[in-house]
Amino acid sequence: MADKILITGGSGLVGMRLSEMLIDQGYEVSHLSRNPDKVSTYKTFRWDVKDGYIDENAITYADYIVHLAGASVAGEKWTDERKKEIVNSRVQSANLLYKSLKEMDHHVKGFISASAIGIYGDSGDQLMSEESATVADDFLAEVCEAWENAAWQMHELNLRTVILRMGIVLSTKGGALPQMARPVKLMAGAPLGSGKQYMSWVHLDDACRLYIRALEDTHYQGVYNVVAPHPVTNKEFMKELAEAMKRPLVLPKVPAFAINLMMGEMSEVVLAGQRVSANKVLQTGFTFEYNYLEEALESFYEEEKD
Repeated sequence: MADKILITGGSGLVGMRLSEMLIDQGYEVSHLSRNPDKVSTYKTFRWDVKDGYIDENAITYADYIVHLAGASVAGEKWTDERKKEIVNSRVQSANLLYKSLKEMDHHVKGFISASAIGIYGDSGDQLMSEESATVADDFLAEVCEAWENAAWQMHELNLRTVILRMGIVLSTKGGALPQMARPVKLMAGAPLGSGKQYMSWVHLDDACRLYIRALEDTHYQGVYNVVAPHPVTNKEFMKELAEAMKRPLVLPKVPAFAINLMMGEMSEVVLAGQRVSANKVLQTGFTFEYNYLEEALESFYEEEKD
């Protein structure tokens, strides 16, 4: 009998690719969604986090839960309203799952939750590991802390709980890469801010392979960074991206004040740097398919060269 994986946030970038890869490996996959009637390739159960509702069949169905749900941090300006939504979409959804698992008979064996390396704040060129103190006082760090605390409640239910702190997930289908590639394509690419801020990235497929590993390997417990072993500065990233796209980098750096003007507080997303260690994951024997940025970018842009 194939294990049944229930995914929240299944229609997002990671959720869609992870679902495909799980199906390829013989798992059964279902999603939790506010609108299960929207045509979906996957069996979909209804939940409504704001109303505190979840279809009980979802909980009795699952062998494992992968929790990816959360409003996009980069989609819109951070108004107070939007910030509330960014936090609540992560925390209240985890709370609802916790409450349901606590109150119902189920056979869930593990809970895998996303988090993000934003928890380390703007840590300069200091190499951050899972054990590094995370007391940053910026908004993204606060979001991640609340998110992880909500997810870690599952541990109280004697469920194997794994929290995966995601780096910048690279894919041409969404996330940061298409936004960074657009100016490069228009011959207007440039480093952002000082260009010295570190970017800890991971190829989408490697990120999904790590989720699958966390499901399958019962030694996985607690917090892991999901980043490739070789982070780069923003300046290096833009240079590699321009090379992969066969475009020049022409403009000088985009100054931080200009980014602040455009994005407001949300400029944290591009101006803060995190240099994050992949050692803990590597010590579990996991191997990355894409260790270096050049390989990852080539996997996306080589078709365009042909």
